[in-house]
Formats: sequence, structure tokens, C-alpha cells
Amino acid sequence: MSENEKFINEDGSYIGPANLSPIPLSLGSPVIRVEDKGKLKANAVEAMHHYATQEIALLKRQADLIVEQVRDIENRLKVSEKIYDSDFRFQPVIGQLYHLYEKEDHFKLSLIGPAEWGRSKSMGKHIASVKLLGDHSWEVIQSKTS
Repeated sequence: MSENEKFINEDGSYIGPANLSPIPLSLGSPVIRVEDKGKLKANAVEAMHHYATQEIALLKRQADLIVEQVRDIENRLKVSEKIYDSDFRFQPVIGQLYHLYEKEDHFKLSLIGPAEWGRSKSMGKHIASVKLLGDHSWEVIQSKTS
């Protein structure tokens, strides 16, 4: 038996305190409207789906960004391994621009860019312009494939 049910007579009239009345007791009483529970639930479910969809979309964008960052790091590692396997006779400086060339079956790293050689193409095919990063990996600044 609920709190309000103990204040209802056998004839259905309310006999309890006015502040607990489930129905208006006089003309001056506030209007008591029955809520449509189906509508309340539908609105709540719609709002829940709307916000959940927004959060899922945000998380998907974040996941895509993370996957892109992982690919960038993997590509940097591949290029870095190629460069460290190449021929160069100088100590690379962090932040300096260098150029990777392929000649026959090996790679060479040079300070001289492809436009600076003039008519001589003795270094071979220009593969990429690269920059040494602080973690000693190499960032591709310009690539012949891009």
C-alpha cells in the first residue's frame, strides 16, 4: 500500500493532508497533470541516442587520428632505417635538411639538393628530402612519391 492510498476512503475520496493529495482539493490548488510515461521514455531514449552518437563519432575521429599517427611513425621508421643503411660521411645535425638518393643498389644521403647539382647527376635518383628529428628518426619533407 502506497503512502497516499492509506488516506483514501472506501468511496474513493481523499482524507489525508492537502500537501500529499494526488488530486487538486480546491479551485486554488495547483494543476496536477498526469505525465505520459511513454512520451517521457521516448524523449529520454532519443536524447540518449543523440548524445551517444555524438560521443561515438568523437571517439571514432580520435581513433582515426591515433591510427594516422601510428602510420606516420611506422613510415618514419622505414625511412630512418633506409637512411641509416645508406652511405654518408658526415655527422647529421638535428633539424638540418638532407637529401636521400638512390644509385644502383644503394642509397646515399647528401647535404646537396637535387636542384643544386647542376648538370651532374652523379648522386643518382632523388628519393626524398628529409630532416633529422630529435629522437634521431627522419621526417620526410618532400618525397618523389608524394
